[in-house]
Amino acid sequence: MAIQWFPGHMNKARREIKEVMPQMDVIIEVLDARIPYSSENPMVAQLRRDKPVIKILNKADLADAQMTAKWMAYLEQEQGVKTLALDTDKASHTHKITELCHKLVPHKVGQDKQIKAMIMGIPNVGKSTLINTLAKRIVAKTGNEPAVTKAQQRIKLEQGIMLYDTPGMLWPKLENEHFGYRLAAIAAVRDTVVDYEDLGSYVSEYLMGAYPERLMERYKLDELPAEDWQFMEAAGRKRGCMRSGNQVDYAKFGTILVNELRNGTLGGITLETPAMAEIEKAELEEARRKAEALKLAQEEQKNRRKRDR
Repeated sequence: MAIQWFPGHMNKARREIKEVMPQMDVIIEVLDARIPYSSENPMVAQLRRDKPVIKILNKADLADAQMTAKWMAYLEQEQGVKTLALDTDKASHTHKITELCHKLVPHKVGQDKQIKAMIMGIPNVGKSTLINTLAKRIVAKTGNEPAVTKAQQRIKLEQGIMLYDTPGMLWPKLENEHFGYRLAAIAAVRDTVVDYEDLGSYVSEYLMGAYPERLMERYKLDELPAEDWQFMEAAGRKRGCMRSGNQVDYAKFGTILVNELRNGTLGGITLETPAMAEIEKAELEEARRKAEALKLAQEEQKNRRKRDR
């Protein structure tokens, strides 16, 4: 899915974050537990460098619990990374974030000392709701659509932590084509740029392989067809997603499927695995290598033509 959505305030936020990052002691990155890889903004790794980071796998109650455990183990292989899974009801576990901050920067703990923590995350991962829970008051605007937070702010928390909030940031170019689909599936991009027939097809294909029993039970199918469009056809008819000429309205069914994924009706589902991430990272590196080689070849050809004139 070709989604390039990078509003101006996100670009401004990136510049501001780069300026204040050297002052930070710890980074808190909020991920969506359903797509820990696709919701991990590469700009965070570039900007934080060697600073310790707490990766929050948020909305874990909407994800596959076993897969969340695998993701936490996978992410913590990286130096300086600690993880924490939080449900949409975060109040009983947010103290663990404070504890992790103290453990990661113990030299900043004590009287007259303060830990500076920057919280970051892509749009609609629940960052603002988490901030309000940490602050025990409403300090960040929340909403069911992405890009609600538009500017940075500082929030003083208990136990000597100053939290620096940032707008949710996507990155200018989604090099991995899967990212667009997965981000759209969890509503991290505006629905106005989403083709629900296309997205429904992508989600169907993945779920048919990863959670076939869930689909059969939910959409009352005796067996799953071989192709995603065949599943959408059969399930769409079951749901009455029809248009004139007795044709299935694939966009309408795609909307139903995606919404039931988002709200947890299909159960806890994770749309990617650590093994998939490794494969996609390797593919992306190879694509970058080829693109760089092509660029160098074109530059050499251009220089050769200049010399021959």
